[in-house]
Amino acid sequence: MPEAVVIGAGPNGLVGANLLADAGWDVVVLEAQPEPGGAVRSSELTLPGYVNDRFSAFYPLGVGSPVMRRLKLEEHGLRWRRHPVTVAHPATDGSVALLSADLDETCASLDTFAAGDGDEWRKLYAWWQRVGPAFLSALLDPFPPVRAGARLYRALGGMEETLEFARFALLPVRRFADEHFRGAGGGRLLAGNALHADVSPEIPGGALFGMVLVGTGQALGFPIPEGGAGSLTAALVRRLESRGGRVECNAEVAEIIVRRGRAVGVRTADGREIDARQAVLADVGAPQLYLKLLSRELVPSRILAGMERFQYDNGTVKLDWALDGPIPWSNPDVGRAGTVHVTEGIDALSIQGVQMSTGQIPADPFLVLGQYALADPTRQPPGCETAWAYTHIPQVVHSDAGPDNLTGRWDERERELFADRMEAQIEKLAPGFRDRVRARHVMAPEDLEASDANLVNGALNGGTAQLHQQLVFRPVPGLGRSETPVENLYLASASAHPGGGVHGAPGANAARAALKERGPGARLAARVARISGDGATQP
Repeated sequence: MPEAVVIGAGPNGLVGANLLADAGWDVVVLEAQPEPGGAVRSSELTLPGYVNDRFSAFYPLGVGSPVMRRLKLEEHGLRWRRHPVTVAHPATDGSVALLSADLDETCASLDTFAAGDGDEWRKLYAWWQRVGPAFLSALLDPFPPVRAGARLYRALGGMEETLEFARFALLPVRRFADEHFRGAGGGRLLAGNALHADVSPEIPGGALFGMVLVGTGQALGFPIPEGGAGSLTAALVRRLESRGGRVECNAEVAEIIVRRGRAVGVRTADGREIDARQAVLADVGAPQLYLKLLSRELVPSRILAGMERFQYDNGTVKLDWALDGPIPWSNPDVGRAGTVHVTEGIDALSIQGVQMSTGQIPADPFLVLGQYALADPTRQPPGCETAWAYTHIPQVVHSDAGPDNLTGRWDERERELFADRMEAQIEKLAPGFRDRVRARHVMAPEDLEASDANLVNGALNGGTAQLHQQLVFRPVPGLGRSETPVENLYLASASAHPGGGVHGAPGANAARAALKERGPGARLAARVARISGDGATQP
């Protein structure tokens, strides 16, 4: 009988399993899909010889997260590749804002928009180098991050700087850009990166999201695993197996078995019962855990009510291409970037934000696009290119802001029309792009969810990243921790603090909580965490 059962072999589940195995626990990971990885997988989606990342694709937090660094996955076959330019944000007037691996090039790019903006980025980046590592540690630790918070306070240098940081953390990205840059380049980079989540330019907290990705990208790039995203998953699995753990695929968990208020195992969809002596870690969405895997009578009414209003982040449509050559960008510097933001600028992002908030499919969708050949020639035939792009759409579609009268049914007609709309955005910046397409693959929201149940209607982050569902509010108002009302059961997915991104923190926090509760005198913190909103403790 294993000490722990982990539900789900996504990156959070695998990270949690690795930490438990490091402590000497016998761990089994059960995965519903035919292969492990969750949203970190790759395959030949378009044509033979072209390796496409099926979901996530670049991993700044995969190398920036202290949790992931400590796993030393490079010792288990992982090899990171980087582009000379991390992010490019071009516009149809020929201008381009570059976040380069070379700080001088980043600054020179921003100076083309307004003299002095490069020096302003140097100052911001120097500040980020001082406070960023401490902030990331505080962000990724269980809440409240007492020790990491103290390190952040010391890095900031006192109460006055801490208050300034708190103000920064609440700023919309548009306001932050206006305060620091006279030209459009800095706002493009910051706002585009904030919208990797669902934080549009006018939403509080966007400056923090943008700065995390831009600062981390300046320091570490947006690395990609050589050979495809699946190489990252393979390294996590190999590391787990080297410590005696195992992953079982095609093993969907239908129920968590609870006796006397304690999780003691799981029941699979085919009727098998697998016992867990010490813990069950659930790398599943919070609504799936509380509304499907647990009996309702085991869940406090406060949490049930919270699940009814739980907000997923926006849906997603994703395209993958096999190209017979590099994308013919009008500005050749864009071809040096691994990630490209395809939209005119911050105003266009605001327009999309309004359309999304009113349930409209965007007329001119903002694309996050990736291209690989320059950094990783193993993914496509010589001289060719493997590329992808995704865009967000509303979770619930009311209408189409574009000309095609799309309804959100995403039948074949709607998929192809919207794919054409996405390609038209690229064609504006890279005339002749469509002529280089040998094959394309379209994933609508239901396709994403069918391939990974955590991607509900195409939501990539396990729940909105906006402030009302972060920190102590994630997944419901409480302690912002992985502990659940059921003893020995831990939420280990992106629905838990600190949320989405391939950084492993939710899985690591769940594993650490499980290990801590096994120690002497450790039950008190767990009991406090399990006090329900009804004022009753679960038996």
